[in-house]
Amino acid sequence: MAKPLITDELWEIIEPLLPPDPPRRFRFPGRKRIPNRACLTGILFVLKTGIPWEDLPKEMGCGSGMTCWRRLREWQEAGVWEELHAVLLDRLRQADQIDWSRAVADSASLRSVGAGEKSGPNPTDRRKPGSKHHTLTDAKGIPLAVTLTAANENDVTQLKPLLDAIPPVRGKPGAPRFRPDSIQADRGYDSEPHRRRLRARGIKTIIARRNTPHGSGLGKTRWVVERTLSWLHQKRRLRVRYERRADIHEAFLHLGCALICYNYLQSSLC
Repeated sequence: MAKPLITDELWEIIEPLLPPDPPRRFRFPGRKRIPNRACLTGILFVLKTGIPWEDLPKEMGCGSGMTCWRRLREWQEAGVWEELHAVLLDRLRQADQIDWSRAVADSASLRSVGAGEKSGPNPTDRRKPGSKHHTLTDAKGIPLAVTLTAANENDVTQLKPLLDAIPPVRGKPGAPRFRPDSIQADRGYDSEPHRRRLRARGIKTIIARRNTPHGSGLGKTRWVVERTLSWLHQKRRLRVRYERRADIHEAFLHLGCALICYNYLQSSLC
């Protein structure tokens, strides 16, 4: 028997975050609204397999692909995916699984079919339309924040947005935490103004400098963010961007991060 896409434990976390169903427009009997759990199953199937929405198998009982797409859009507009990511980070902190000693930043480019919002000429792919996934993880590789930009955006421009995107992580008594002790990154993030701003916020910077010999030693600890990006791109809908609308792709991106956090949480409970 195939592994279910949504376990009962995961559904118990997601269900309270979903907005209430809209009231029916007519009192007469008609086609009932597809259950939320069935639609979420279809969304996860598209995320993991990368198939077009219209090819979603009807045998799964998830309704049509367009129904799942609309539900994904509605929940993205309601902020469900970012809230789910924050809730799972809270639970990970409660379980002492988040290592705040350092955060690690990196990015990965991907092809953007049909261009669209937040896409641009990819300098590493003969200027074909592309986008970038920017990711910030803790010292273990747990994704703390992600952003989406055009492929021609410099990495250094996203260091501050990534830090600002870390949600207030609760889970323990006292004030929520949203600031790591230090930041590690490669030469693409080298910037003296950034170093000064981060030091002013009490964050130590460990960033490789440009025009210096290789061998900084950061690769011994910075590999965790590359592994996290690899986990994200194992979900085929994130390996190539098919959505012209940036918010739809960002919904998949935040959902992918939430699934990684959920896997960490499950492994900590074993």
